[in-house]
Amino acid sequence: VQLQASGGGLVQAGGSLRLSCEASGVTFAYYTIGWFRQAPGKEREWVSYITSDEKTEYTDSVKGRFTITRDNARNMVYLQMSSLNPEDTAVYYCAAEIVVLRPSESFEYKYWGQGTLVTVSS
Repeated sequence: VQLQASGGGLVQAGGSLRLSCEASGVTFAYYTIGWFRQAPGKEREWVSYITSDEKTEYTDSVKGRFTITRDNARNMVYLQMSSLNPEDTAVYYCAAEIVVLRPSESFEYKYWGQGTLVTVSS
């Protein structure tokens, strides 16, 4: 299984970005996909996930600002991020796993992408 995260970049506060996570080597539709992020000097934290039946959840700090979607035909998951603020600055990672009991926990995921850097300037 290979995951490729992309779409990061530099954006001003209040702006938007869309991150993409492309999977290969798997029957993508069966997988729960999670997004995590790690800010400089901080631990990796969960951001959002989408299950195989398209249930979605978000960490409180991004609710109402981020939207996760999936396109199984393209083996893609997207994280639309709006109203970005400097606290959203981090490397964002996507992760995948089939059986996930606690999808907000990073240890539940076996497969990880390489990360894409999001920098929000004030």
